[in-house]
Amino acid sequence: MPLSTIDNTGLSQSQILSAINMPTGSVVQVVNNTIQTSGNVTSTTSNSLVATSTTLTITPQFSTSKILLLANATGWSNAGSTTSYSQAIYTIYNGSTNLAGTNASPSGLAMAMFYPGSGGTQYNGTGISMTYLDSPATTSPVTYTVYLCAGYSGCTAYWGATPGAFGYSKAIFTAMEIR
Repeated sequence: MPLSTIDNTGLSQSQILSAINMPTGSVVQVVNNTIQTSGNVTSTTSNSLVATSTTLTITPQFSTSKILLLANATGWSNAGSTTSYSQAIYTIYNGSTNLAGTNASPSGLAMAMFYPGSGGTQYNGTGISMTYLDSPATTSPVTYTVYLCAGYSGCTAYWGATPGAFGYSKAIFTAMEIR
């Protein structure tokens, strides 16, 4: 049987994908941002959520698509004194909207939190992983950003960090458009 060619001149990518009739749950596209550095990706002493440098933009092909977000990095916190508490709070924003929601606290709601407690100026770290399924309902570009804050006054929160001479740090942020 001879292969036939379909003329797709003038068709948009979403029209072509629609013609393929992708089943529900198909991955339409993947956008990834990996940051590797010899220091901290982002650190803060602020008790209010601040943007990290871990960000990505995806342009959904369908307004009905879901965007599956996966953010991973090493999280650290440092109490700053032997009598202080240490806590690092993390979340993901779509533009200016905290996808975890908001509440009356200065930091809003979190998707992930690291609370090693008190009693020392040493650095405490763990793997931080956040997953969220967003429904942006648009075919315009959508920018997602990881945010963090320090949970207590006097402590420092880190995202994608290797305090001291521990080597390189990495933050990985992936968005998958799901049909």
